[in-house]
Amino acid sequence: MAAGSMAALYHEALGVHYLMPLAYDRPAKGTLMTSLVDLMLAVRRLIHAVADRLQWLPPTLARFVVGWVFLWTGWGKLHNLERIVAYFGQLGIPRPEMLAPFTSANELVCGTLILLGLFTRLATVPLVIVMFVAIMTAQRANVSSLGDLFGLVEFCYVALLVWLGVAGAGPLSLDHLLVRWATSREPHRPIGGLRSATAPTR
Repeated sequence: MAAGSMAALYHEALGVHYLMPLAYDRPAKGTLMTSLVDLMLAVRRLIHAVADRLQWLPPTLARFVVGWVFLWTGWGKLHNLERIVAYFGQLGIPRPEMLAPFTSANELVCGTLILLGLFTRLATVPLVIVMFVAIMTAQRANVSSLGDLFGLVEFCYVALLVWLGVAGAGPLSLDHLLVRWATSREPHRPIGGLRSATAPTR
């Protein structure tokens, strides 16, 4: 009798043949773990695909919020300069009659630029300075810890402005259109005005 037949008879005699199919039907631990890993990777790919399509949203939303706020605060201050000058004087800011209209116009112009996405990185710098001055003067008494600083609206604006200054205005902006126009207008222009290697020399 063949060795395989002898083994089958031996298992049948012990009643093991009733248990063997159940053991073989169980999924291996390695197979289950592989399935979980594949599922996690598929979910990760889906999240990345959705996030890639929404890359325009964060800078656009940040620009609209920050730009809209500073545009209208600047507009309101310019139409109430006497009160703003008096308030700056109470805060101890030097030359309030000069700095009040300058700061108000700064907020209006830079807020408009950020809202439009035009020269966004440059427009964020003056507003960051304005917010730090506001924190050190108007909000100085309200800051006694790092948590108090992070809880200020002015510091939240600083965080958004720094992010916009580093990341840029995003694809839905005039900055993006200007860059596309400039690069398409002269696509083969040598960098730095240097001549190409094949250009004839005089």
